[in-house]
Amino acid sequence: MIRINLLPHREIARAARRRQFNTMLGLAVAAGVVIVLLGHSLIAARQSNQEARNARLQQEIAKLDVQIGEIKKIREQTQALLERKQVVETLQSNRTEVVHLFDQMIRLLPDGLYLKSFKQVGNVVTISGYTQSSARVSTLMRNLEESPWFETVNLVEIKAAKVNNLRANEFVLTVRQTRQQAEDANDKGGKA
Repeated sequence: MIRINLLPHREIARAARRRQFNTMLGLAVAAGVVIVLLGHSLIAARQSNQEARNARLQQEIAKLDVQIGEIKKIREQTQALLERKQVVETLQSNRTEVVHLFDQMIRLLPDGLYLKSFKQVGNVVTISGYTQSSARVSTLMRNLEESPWFETVNLVEIKAAKVNNLRANEFVLTVRQTRQQAEDANDKGGKA
């Protein structure tokens, strides 16, 4: 029988497998490093893209904040203009009230009653004056109650006083001027 020594051949085969293993291991490590680098670069690209989008959104939000501020200023200006318009409309609608007020007072004052002061705050009119008798103050109060331009007549005070060395009664009363009834009366007067 012939004996062949296969040890060097086994050694060569082992060395070839080891080289093959090391090559495969190197290729696997290289592939792993490439995959990690590609993954890292992909993630970094997406992150930078998202940061760019976030920056753009922040810029747009800042622009919108400026526009919102301008809108608020415009709304405030609009509100101020509407308030001014309302005041002008109120003055426009109430400008004839003074004329009607004085006209009604002239028509409603009984003889022997003299006015000392006439003051209006809002729609409350305070009337003070002198009269020869307290019955004339009652007549004035009745006349004011019957008028469509006035309501809620209240006698505040009546007292004896001397005017030019003559004995008289000094009175103070308040009356509320009605705008709704005045407008209705004005409308009826305009249609007739």
